[in-house]
Amino acid sequence: MFIRTTLVLLPLLAAVAPANADSQDLNKAREALAKQDSDADTEKALEQVFEAAEKNYSLLKRGGMSLNYNFDYSYFGDQRINLVVETPLDEDGQPTGSQIIRNADVTPVASHTFTNSITFDYGLYDNITLSGRLPLVAKFETGDETRAYSIGDLTGTTRWQPFEYIPGKMSSTFFGTMRLKTGDSPYEIDLARRLSTGSGTNGLSAGVSVSKVLDPVVLFGSGTLGYNFPEKGLDQVRGGAVLEEVHPGNNLSFSMGFAYSLSYDVSLSASFQGSYNDETRFVLDQGGETRSSTVGSQMTGIMNFALGVRVSPKTIANINVGYGVTELAPDIILGLSLPIDIEGVKPSSSN
Repeated sequence: MFIRTTLVLLPLLAAVAPANADSQDLNKAREALAKQDSDADTEKALEQVFEAAEKNYSLLKRGGMSLNYNFDYSYFGDQRINLVVETPLDEDGQPTGSQIIRNADVTPVASHTFTNSITFDYGLYDNITLSGRLPLVAKFETGDETRAYSIGDLTGTTRWQPFEYIPGKMSSTFFGTMRLKTGDSPYEIDLARRLSTGSGTNGLSAGVSVSKVLDPVVLFGSGTLGYNFPEKGLDQVRGGAVLEEVHPGNNLSFSMGFAYSLSYDVSLSASFQGSYNDETRFVLDQGGETRSSTVGSQMTGIMNFALGVRVSPKTIANINVGYGVTELAPDIILGLSLPIDIEGVKPSSSN
């Protein structure tokens, strides 16, 4: 029963890991929070922890390779209020000090983000696995009819399991992730005409994931601390000012949940993931005068539910559905994860 539970639950956990983000205002904050790409490595760490009970280490064996495809969709719904305000004049043509709202137009706005990503893992040693993730992002916003099709931020992750895996004991995996600002930066594009597909900053994050099998239930959790490098030398026009520097705050994210094996072919999981983002400071040039603007710290939370179904003897499809429990989190989250068979390119046992 233990091995059955382990084999069924391990890929399912790839849909339930922490999230991570930066923002300028409400819309830009939502954009950033919609793409927590670097945290996908934490999901992978959880997946590998439960890969096989009979192995001394639950990461990939030395020289082992795996390739996974992930599709993610997130939806933000909001409303924009356009007001036409008129100031009455007195007999002398001077403002009276009062204002009258002549027209109020409420327009629903929706933001859709589609992400197709490929993740490649390589076993450097039995207890050290390297991985890289390439995301392709498509975004659409109904309010301004703006679109974006581009690569997202590339991420690379190293996972290390310091102790051998012992069935019945708690397992822990440490990980570190580097994020590169390869996507379209929200601090360099024309915000009135384009949407960003990346965070706009380089970043480093590190954390640990833990798990314990209580057949037929698996309990898991993880924590991540992230540092975002400041961006300087910018030249983006924002209203009557020019953005010159961005100093994003650090972030802390966590997740916890459980997975339950219904049978050898079906399993379910539920998890909560939260993220705290410190304040972000912007340096702007307005008419030759330098001034600073600060966006306060933010807290986001997401509930996730996932279903794992064995579609072939070697393939388990994972489908997850989530929703945000805070204002800046996505309203709807959908995801699909499938392993890609690369047996033909793996080295033979003799090598």
